[in-house]
Amino acid sequence: MRPGRAHIGDVPRLAAILWAATRGARGARAAFCARSRAEDIALLCRETWRGRVRVARLRGRIAGFILRRDTRVHALYVAPEWRGRGVGRMLLAEAQARAGALDLWVLEENDRARAFYRRAGFAEAGRDRRGGGNDEGLPDIRMVWRGDAWPQDARQDGEARA
Repeated sequence: MRPGRAHIGDVPRLAAILWAATRGARGARAAFCARSRAEDIALLCRETWRGRVRVARLRGRIAGFILRRDTRVHALYVAPEWRGRGVGRMLLAEAQARAGALDLWVLEENDRARAFYRRAGFAEAGRDRRGGGNDEGLPDIRMVWRGDAWPQDARQDGEARA
């Protein structure tokens, strides 16, 4: 398994992985979808065309993807059948190797994702109770990673938005 650049022909698989995580979810996340499926496809096409989407291929199929603009990780999703096998860890590690710093927003309620990012060296840098950092409008947490140059206080980048 090695990461590689996504191609426009990969968009249907990227959308399927995205929808399995967001539209197939239970609870509050499933109740609200900020974008239509057509808007998701348009976004994935645009970001793939711009070279911002990296994929992990296993057995000839895309097992997961990461969408990153500069230092911001906008999306990291793994196909349900490949979760827990190091796909997300590998995609995130590649992004860390390519960037000196990364940041992202994670839903406050998503304890599993928050633990995943902490294990990868991310630290909490702020909270937004209004959910301005996500499509669902739910409370979220900004997490940052600075490689070897991690500051003593992650909040030096700014306090919470809420």
